[in-house]
Amino acid sequence: MKRRDFLKALAAMGIYGAFSPFAGSKAVGNTIKKSSISGSRVKSVIEIWVWGGPSQLETFDPKPKAGFEFNGGFGAIPTNVPGVEVSQFMPKLAQHADKYSIIRSMTHKYFGHEAATYLMQTGRVPGGGRTYPAIGALFARFKGHEYQGKLPPYIALTINKGRFSENGFLSDRYRPLATGGNPAAPRFVVDGFVPPGDATAEEIRKRQEFARSLDVLGSDSPEHPEFLAFEKAGDAAQEIINGTAAQAFNLALESEETRNFYGRNKFGQSCLVARRLVEAGVPYITINATGWDTHIRHFETLNRIAPEMDQAVAALLSDLHNKKLLDQTIVWWSGEFGRTPKVDTEPPWNGGRNHFATCFSAMVAGGGFAGGKVIGESDATAANVVNRPVAPQDLLGSIYELAGINPDGELPNPIGLKTTILPQESKAGRLRELYM
Repeated sequence: MKRRDFLKALAAMGIYGAFSPFAGSKAVGNTIKKSSISGSRVKSVIEIWVWGGPSQLETFDPKPKAGFEFNGGFGAIPTNVPGVEVSQFMPKLAQHADKYSIIRSMTHKYFGHEAATYLMQTGRVPGGGRTYPAIGALFARFKGHEYQGKLPPYIALTINKGRFSENGFLSDRYRPLATGGNPAAPRFVVDGFVPPGDATAEEIRKRQEFARSLDVLGSDSPEHPEFLAFEKAGDAAQEIINGTAAQAFNLALESEETRNFYGRNKFGQSCLVARRLVEAGVPYITINATGWDTHIRHFETLNRIAPEMDQAVAALLSDLHNKKLLDQTIVWWSGEFGRTPKVDTEPPWNGGRNHFATCFSAMVAGGGFAGGKVIGESDATAANVVNRPVAPQDLLGSIYELAGINPDGELPNPIGLKTTILPQESKAGRLRELYM
């Protein structure tokens, strides 16, 4: 490693090392009010964010009778739950339908990525001059006091959504750590936790000592508070590298069989890392799956990316279940919206689907959500909701409730805003028919 690259990496580790004291500290502000769901056992949430908008017809709401102009000739397959079908693009998930429930009536009115993502993540209508925090940041805020690990309480694999500042008006300590790197690579380099290059932890320690020996300014003022804070951060970073925290990102500790089970690709191995982060107790993990904004050659793209999604999510649910972690882990799968029911065959789309928020699908599993159920219903082409509309606030509120966070409770914040976690008008539609 070049000296400049090493020093940059060292600085990054010092920065993220500063998260460690926060991770096990008391939450700042008002006491957390528990929801009406008493004795919540949820410790972690895995959010599978299908970035760009997955088609409802090629995932959880297939329409085999709708005609070629709507389904492209693709049909439905039965699942292991009698009467429940999913798209033929999801054969592995079809065998685990008893572990998850499907929502076929998600709906809102925002067809642009930024506005729709903001609504789906915060439960708030865009505009008004304020950026509210996303669900992951709020889990870091309200569940962080229960978490004693050294990793940040909100981790994104492997990039942030980038549509808005996810911690909103809360402190930067609640924003996600985006790992960077590629977990399918021979070495999964994680910003601030796994140093780049081939250097071992012992080599990094020696280099850190060498860097300190060159720090003339620091040696002249060893008791200065800023230098002491810098040294403390460096020590914390070294403890993370040499300790067990960073091992959550070390997929070499998994068997080849397990790694192949998830799929030897970036998304598949991200799902495996997510399971390891659940084992480490991290409260909120997002897997940002890209490539689903299929305006052009929709079916050709799905033939490439849908098998990876199908295999990895099925493996994740199966693995969590077998390790008896699913009951304490909520898994939710969604994008910001769905895709247009009718395929656009004209140039330049050539068989693409465009943005569509009027009716789309989501999936929930674990943590008190029942498996094997379907709620909501769309019409014959998945164009409109005909039964049990579900707003983003309904979905988010249900996740909060099952995790023991009162979605109607006060949201303490540094700007003195009198507000609640979700808007008060969002109470009516929560998914209580899916609670176990």
